Amino acid sequence: MKPFLRTGVWILALLATATATATAAAAAAANSALHPLEDLKGWAEDFLEQRLHSSGNDAVTHAKAGALDPRLRLQRCAGALQGILPAGATVSARLTIGVRCDNPAWTLYVPMIVETELKVLVLRSAAARGSGLTAADVEVQQRIVPGVANSYLTDAGQLQGRHLKLAAAPGTPLSTELLATDILIRRGQRVTLVASVGGIEVRAQGEAIADASAAGRVRVLNLSSRRIVEGQAESADRVRVNL
Repeated sequence: MKPFLRTGVWILALLATATATATAAAAAAANSALHPLEDLKGWAEDFLEQRLHSSGNDAVTHAKAGALDPRLRLQRCAGALQGILPAGATVSARLTIGVRCDNPAWTLYVPMIVETELKVLVLRSAAARGSGLTAADVEVQQRIVPGVANSYLTDAGQLQGRHLKLAAAPGTPLSTELLATDILIRRGQRVTLVASVGGIEVRAQGEAIADASAAGRVRVLNLSSRRIVEGQAESADRVRVNL
């Protein structure tokens, strides 16, 4: 190969190397200006776990961020990140929280999965729909369950006045969603209306217009005056009315 050709090849090789180096440097610079999505997912997990712990929950709660679109490109936040949970929002097994940056301004919504490790009541054996449960039907086990601790029963005393909404298999953790409050008064049932007036207790006969659970509000037709009143179910045949 002639000297000038060898020189040309050498120069082209140098240019190619320089171009590749510059491209790599530009790509690295561009990436460093972006906020890594994995960092944002980790921040969201820490934020939610701290928020749940601060609510007074003694159980161990785990929050895991779901998948994010890998095509997302967010500028690195120059300030502190802020977590967003809607006011009054109920934390469930699956929810979405916001991660906000003010400089530059952007908000990322992260899907979250919540699980809690706690001692929970579980069924010893299968139970049919509508079954009322007692302490003999359950036992306490350490479990990891979806959602937060206050969604689950931890003491046999919480079974009183409740029944299963659905049939359940042995080992099922008992949640508030799985149980319904027993009906104390049924629609069309005759009840005694009781009201206190000036230290005197007044009674009248009535007919329930709707079902009511223990301590629940219920509308009743006063059979004497034919007026509809509302009161609180005190027992299976007694409704307290405030006049």
